[in-house]
Amino acid sequence: MGRKTKITANPAENPAEAPAIKTGWKMPCFMIPVAFALVELYGFIFLHDPGDALWPLAFGALWTVCLTGFVRLLPRKAGRVAFGVLYFLAVGYTAVQTGYYILFREMMWVSDFRYASEGSAFFDVLLQYPITWWLMLLGLIALGVLLLLRFPKRYSSKWFYAVAAVSMLCSIFGMVYLPEAVFVNDKTVQYAGSDYGRAQSSRAAYTNMFNTHRLYRICGVYQTAAKDVIRNYIEPLLPGAAVAKQEAKKEIDAYFDARGESGDNEMTGIFAGKNVIFVLMESMDDWVLGEHTPTINKMMEEGINFTDFYTPAYGSVRTFNTEFSANTGSFLSSQGGYAFDYVTNNFRQSLANQLRNQGYSAKVYHYNSPNFYSRGVFSPAMGYEEYVCYEDYVTEENKKDLYDDQFLFDNQEINADFFRDGKTFNFIITRSAHLSYKYNEVLSHWALKKYPQYRGLTGHEELDCMYVKARLVDDMFARLLQELEEKGQLHNTVIVAYTDHYTYGFKDLDVLYAQSGVEDALLLEKTPCFIWTADGPSMEVTKTLNTSDIVPTVLNLMGVESPYRYIGQDAFDENYVGYALFPNGSWVSNGVAYSTLSGLMVLEDGKEVTDEYQEQMYHLTEAFVRINNLILQSDYYAQ
Repeated sequence: MGRKTKITANPAENPAEAPAIKTGWKMPCFMIPVAFALVELYGFIFLHDPGDALWPLAFGALWTVCLTGFVRLLPRKAGRVAFGVLYFLAVGYTAVQTGYYILFREMMWVSDFRYASEGSAFFDVLLQYPITWWLMLLGLIALGVLLLLRFPKRYSSKWFYAVAAVSMLCSIFGMVYLPEAVFVNDKTVQYAGSDYGRAQSSRAAYTNMFNTHRLYRICGVYQTAAKDVIRNYIEPLLPGAAVAKQEAKKEIDAYFDARGESGDNEMTGIFAGKNVIFVLMESMDDWVLGEHTPTINKMMEEGINFTDFYTPAYGSVRTFNTEFSANTGSFLSSQGGYAFDYVTNNFRQSLANQLRNQGYSAKVYHYNSPNFYSRGVFSPAMGYEEYVCYEDYVTEENKKDLYDDQFLFDNQEINADFFRDGKTFNFIITRSAHLSYKYNEVLSHWALKKYPQYRGLTGHEELDCMYVKARLVDDMFARLLQELEEKGQLHNTVIVAYTDHYTYGFKDLDVLYAQSGVEDALLLEKTPCFIWTADGPSMEVTKTLNTSDIVPTVLNLMGVESPYRYIGQDAFDENYVGYALFPNGSWVSNGVAYSTLSGLMVLEDGKEVTDEYQEQMYHLTEAFVRINNLILQSDYYAQ
């Protein structure tokens, strides 16, 4: 027999039998927790305020361990997918929150992200972030892509899975009990019938979730997002939600009962039977009024001028928050929730509904699409018969006419509708003074064509643009008065004018503070508000007031006895001390202010502030914000 020869397969000839060849390298395992941790650090750099504790980083560390353990327990392909989804959701969420905070010194709830389409028209403003913000964001994206492409291999050791599982469970345990460590430093004051303590306490902020940034300062990016989703998306679906709504209504009733009723006063009914024109003056800050706004100045001098009026932000959309409050008597919920989610609520208490009950017709007039802020649906929900959109009355050729608020009167069809027969309640939303304040911005460009002398007037581009835009708003008021006089309605009409928010689109903050004459961000929130009629009283009201006070004040002046109680109060009620209360625990009241960031501020010389007074204001703020949120969430006025 011949000798057997061992034949070895040639890999080149039989690839199927070739040994596996390792191609490329894999990222080390520790890069997964590094990536998750860097997201929290990214948020911390731009959301953390000087003097704040480092608790957000502690919570971020727990979430890093939890998310890493979850990803590593899954098979490699599933782990890669899970990592990609979780990581890029976290990056996107943090990028939006930090970007929003850079611009507005505030954060949003997840539901508010749906307003992004409304903000897309002002994308040029939203891109004015520091270069470090962009570099860090690009770095996080690059790291995430690299990890997905070179995802770490999965170990088969049982010890590996055991460690991952135990670490994940321990981190969850830490997330539940770490808040108690934060609360240790609270000096919580308990009040009779109240279990939510002082407004500035960490426990109250964490439990009640009145303000997103206040919540972040306690527990960081990951836990803020998780609590938001649980509170606003999961809890409403649970069986106990209906019971909680009924309990909320009882709590609201108890709040109103304790506050007492507001009776008639010397201003009750002085405008009874007159037509009413509501004017929301977009971005018309108090500091822009003066030589460039002669008509508005004259109306404020001749009418009722509220000199200490504030427009607190409760929802994350400033304009619609004020619009909603001035129409309904309460703010949007500060706990989140897309405003459109409440469109099925019953708003029978609204100003439009109450005036329609008196025989008025009510309509809204604005240039923008009815889809913007869902006004086409919300306006009827708040009692208006129609949302009149100027865009429906122009073609592409004359679309530029919409840049001027006087289009309302220039268009004969809209003009005739506005000055229709019978008792009317008309709501005008102006446009002219909207951000941004650059020469080449479309509204600024239009205004400067009409008033070219404003270009270079002050030597500061933003100031020039703001003043020329304010001039256009003043022109609208002058034209309104002219139209009323020509149609014989001047003495039968009362005009209620207020601003939605201060000029937060102003980029030069030093100039903004100097023009406003204040040193603290809280005090920027003071805005103009006045009520004018040709034969009405001329007076200054120095009491501190807020947007929710508009409805009960106007109803009192009109002599309309509403069967409903409002979180806001009549400005002329002698029992109402007057205040502006903010969801982050800050407050302003008649010469005294408290900011959760800056502390107590005495605004009037010689004003004494006792500890007892401060405690009362802390409790008042907490109760106000809580009840305001419950009113909307429980559909209170449906009962």
